[in-house]
Amino acid sequence: MLRWLSDWLFGRGPSSFDRFKSATLQDTTLMSIDLELTSLNANESEITSFGWVCGRNSSIALETCTYSVVKTKAPLGQSPVIHGLIQDNISKGEKVEDVLTRFIAQLPSKILVIHNANLDLAVLDAVFRRLNLPAQEVYYIDTLQLALYELKKEHEVVPSNSASLGACLLRAGLPEVPQHNALEDAMAALLLCYAQLASLGLTEQSCLADLSHTKALGRKTLGVVKT
Repeated sequence: MLRWLSDWLFGRGPSSFDRFKSATLQDTTLMSIDLELTSLNANESEITSFGWVCGRNSSIALETCTYSVVKTKAPLGQSPVIHGLIQDNISKGEKVEDVLTRFIAQLPSKILVIHNANLDLAVLDAVFRRLNLPAQEVYYIDTLQLALYELKKEHEVVPSNSASLGACLLRAGLPEVPQHNALEDAMAALLLCYAQLASLGLTEQSCLADLSHTKALGRKTLGVVKT
């Protein structure tokens, strides 16, 4: 199963995106990720920390929890206030290449979970391109888009900040977490994803395609595909 899943997830079979959507939740390992950044401009932003955790069948594999502070010379802006990472922490961090190498090693046969996938994946794409890292095609579920789908059914105009991670956790009856730590936010996004799937009536036998109408499923190539 894992070899077959890996083959179609990473482009070694026809219609890989359709095959991705035909997978059932019980056959899917989710990998929730979160980046803390120096800015919200994807082309200029630098990663200051990266967290991820995996889960399957509505559970979290705590042994997969990974958190890395990333070294950067970019101006930190509001990062010390928002993320609690000061220059001393950053100067002792890891090279972004080393962190992303470990990230790439975790990707096969996993579906990413991201709250606001557009931003985090745009930053990763820019970094992959800048560092000339091997291109990676990733598939993902965006919990922000799932939240917006639900909110738009109730509001003609979505209230400000109602789709933030904290607001979504509160609305789902999940415990608050100290936000703006990359690992804690990744774990929170995974819990939120499970709650959202249940709220939509999906079971472990449901296919990912059952989420298509929410616009929360996506795929993106990180880096440049070399021909």
